Amino acid sequence: MGNRILRLISLANQKVLPTPQQNSSLPRLLYMAVFFQSAIAQWWENWVTFVTHYKKISTNEGSSSDHQDLNSSSTPERPSSIDNSDLISELASDSSTMGIELHDTLQEHTHYILVPEVTWNQFCAWYGGGPKLARKVISCGESQTELTVEVYPLRLHLHLMPKADQCTIRISKKETIGALHKKACQIFQLSSEQVSIWDYFSHRKHALMNDLDKTLDDANIQMDQDILVEVSDDGGDVTSDVHENGFTKSHMSALVEPSKTNYSIAGGFSASKGVPSNDNSELSQVQSLASEIKESEDQKTPASVGVSTRGSSGGLTGLLNFGNTCFMNSAIQCLVHTPEFAKYFRANYVPEINFHNPLGMVGELAIAFGDLLRKLWAPGRTPFAPRQFKSKLARFAPQFSGYNQHDSQELLAFLLDGLHEDLNRVKDKPYIKSRDADGRPDEEVADEYWANHIARNDSIIVDVCQGQYKSTLVCPVCEKISVTFDPFMYLSLPLQSTTTRTMTVTVFSCDGSGVPATCTVTVPKQGRCRDLIQAVSGACGLKQNEKVFLAEIRNHLIHRFLEDPLMSLSSIKDDDHLSAYKIPKSMKNTKFLQLIHRRQELDPGNVRGTTGWKPYGTPLVFPVSCDATITRGDIQLIVHTMLSPMLKPEPENSYLSDTDTLSVASDLKNVTFEADSTYKEHNGPNKPQLKLPLKLVDGNNACIDLSVGEERTVRLPLSSLSVLLFIDWSPKLLQKYDTHYLEKLPEVFKYGPAKKARAEPLSLYTCLESFLREEPLVPEDMWFCPQCEERRQASKKLDLWRLPEVLVIHLKRFSYSRSMKHKLETFVNFPIHDFDLTNYIANKNNSSRHVYDLYALTNHYGSMGSGHYTAHIKLIDENRWYNFDDSHISLINEDEVKSNAAYVLFYRRVRTDSSSHKAERDPLELDHLTLAQLKRYLIA
Repeated sequence: MGNRILRLISLANQKVLPTPQQNSSLPRLLYMAVFFQSAIAQWWENWVTFVTHYKKISTNEGSSSDHQDLNSSSTPERPSSIDNSDLISELASDSSTMGIELHDTLQEHTHYILVPEVTWNQFCAWYGGGPKLARKVISCGESQTELTVEVYPLRLHLHLMPKADQCTIRISKKETIGALHKKACQIFQLSSEQVSIWDYFSHRKHALMNDLDKTLDDANIQMDQDILVEVSDDGGDVTSDVHENGFTKSHMSALVEPSKTNYSIAGGFSASKGVPSNDNSELSQVQSLASEIKESEDQKTPASVGVSTRGSSGGLTGLLNFGNTCFMNSAIQCLVHTPEFAKYFRANYVPEINFHNPLGMVGELAIAFGDLLRKLWAPGRTPFAPRQFKSKLARFAPQFSGYNQHDSQELLAFLLDGLHEDLNRVKDKPYIKSRDADGRPDEEVADEYWANHIARNDSIIVDVCQGQYKSTLVCPVCEKISVTFDPFMYLSLPLQSTTTRTMTVTVFSCDGSGVPATCTVTVPKQGRCRDLIQAVSGACGLKQNEKVFLAEIRNHLIHRFLEDPLMSLSSIKDDDHLSAYKIPKSMKNTKFLQLIHRRQELDPGNVRGTTGWKPYGTPLVFPVSCDATITRGDIQLIVHTMLSPMLKPEPENSYLSDTDTLSVASDLKNVTFEADSTYKEHNGPNKPQLKLPLKLVDGNNACIDLSVGEERTVRLPLSSLSVLLFIDWSPKLLQKYDTHYLEKLPEVFKYGPAKKARAEPLSLYTCLESFLREEPLVPEDMWFCPQCEERRQASKKLDLWRLPEVLVIHLKRFSYSRSMKHKLETFVNFPIHDFDLTNYIANKNNSSRHVYDLYALTNHYGSMGSGHYTAHIKLIDENRWYNFDDSHISLINEDEVKSNAAYVLFYRRVRTDSSSHKAERDPLELDHLTLAQLKRYLIA
């Protein structure tokens, strides 16, 4: 296998893929390009066009007319000679030990394409060009069955001691230590008996490389690593001045122990994938991988006496950033340092790989992740670039291909879902139709949903990361309640801005139960209308069957109703005027009577000094049913009731007794206005009634006088949800009511002495409460009500029901709109210890406490387009926190973990004494249980 050689052809200017007709006639090179869904570049496209054209000619030789047509068509130009010079680094050394050096940033199918040696030789014979760039095909992966082209062999820096000579070489990572030893002797012209080679990481002697049959890959040798070539004298004594601590004798007097909190950055690139895996059977893959895992577990040779082992505790290996890959590095480190995953992937997980799951990645993602995790936990490893893992990722998730910055949370979601499908223990998923709750106990429905979920989804990811929440939908029309219990892999919590604003709203009651009152509330500055509604509802003492209806008032008229709960509060200015109306919750198919107040004012444009009716004060609102039959007398009674709290207490002006008012107010709670009902029973024929000067605007914009013909039915306009109703306040009528409540509508915010907005820390509990709060669905995500058989903007309420062992929380810092992208820099005060969610569990039959500790998080610094990701991770065995910044790892204090850059939080359940026996058991210790037993255990 090692003797198989491929050549590189330089390409540029990406073009489109060839057509399927072209594919059928092209050699294996094109098949490989199409297999990886990559673009074919200019030279190759020219060649395909050229070959296809002449193939058409040979196919049509039997028809002279066709042949003539082809000759008359435009003939493609013969491809030019191959030019590989742009692949070669001008800064490369001319040393024979290095050969021709390539640019470090080349990408397959973008800058070059790989072809077999026989194809390269044929191209050279036909078109000429070069230079020839040969690369080996090597085996890789856990089972060593996948083939990869080693475009970038290891670059090693040889240090000869005691001569202090240096040399840099290229060598395949599949070469043996013996081959490296031989090459070092040839370069420095030494006898093999004189030379010993050492792993010289960070210029310190770590391990003697004396197993000559071991490959460099198995010896943990990485790109750009230092190798010490130590020469002994004829008697076998070492003449090097380098001690086992890595320092020369001249430095011994000033020796200071290097910092344990910093690890050097090693550069370089790993192999580029270029050949698909062979067609070995699934059984052979499993047996080979399982055998290798067993061997790696059995071979636990102790370190040599007197030789230090770098990173002996494991888990402190960085990942190189090879082009905006910090988003991937940070997410990988958090997953790799999840104790349950570290234990699982370092054990024999191969029997659980599902090679036939159509929703999975044929086990390749799980194998690649397991291989990566083992490397990161192996002691004594230097930082490396996870190119092979990224190539697998790009193959199954093209959105993560290339070198653009991506969202680490989106990558994390894909990885968890992909690993679950690759490791799903369920080979044949049964079809299970979910049933609605239909009044059954929540506990019964929740267990049924969870059992159905486990019957189709059963993996280590489900065991560790998946929980369950209760989702309640309520139809706003028929009040149909739908309860489902859905699994979740993580929680995405909204961030409310900690900068607040105060807003003043005047509240009116439509049932005459109180005089208008102003209330001032505090809401998030970047909040939405639902935040204002919730704040006003809490401040004005709403009854259980009431809700508030907001409106903006301009020029004594209702400018707009604030009906959209998702409307941004930034659209409401401080000098605007808002009113809120208490109305019944249960109203259906309603219209709103808008009572507009008018009074006589002098018309400044009229020289005669006559007066006209001008709007003044604040409109009042009353809901009426569209299905009701309403008379003019009914509307008179409605207006009397709304104005009754402002009626002056003089006995001679009391046209409605207190009993009458209470009776009307009680009746208005059930404002259905049945077809044959009026309010006459509340006002006997002998009770005096003040006929208010009311005029209703009908559908033809004509004013109907409601002070006469009280028995006559009023037809409400069908075209509008609002019906205008004018009341003309004469001076005599004004004496009977205290209308100052209507006249002075305060501004939303009255400016006084300048006050600086106070930014308070936002609690993670507050974010969770906002996530669990009932709210209407957005119009784009309306719910199909099975009872109405229509899509409705239902209200949705989430409740936590079952929590996982590892709880992943995503803080929604990024918001997107058509015109802009925005990042919230809000500081979230999240607990590191004792994150107690017990009171947030809706399942009250679960008496155990639900407490979590933080063990990892990803951070995002900077703006959306040019930011940087890091990870803070706690090594639980050491009880110490580390900062993982790509290849650089440093120790940090616990108080440095919190910042406004925190993005994705990883919490692990804390075992308490009160936990049940089931909770005390480690799910990873259940390997001996059958699948059926495991299901019963999880459902219990």
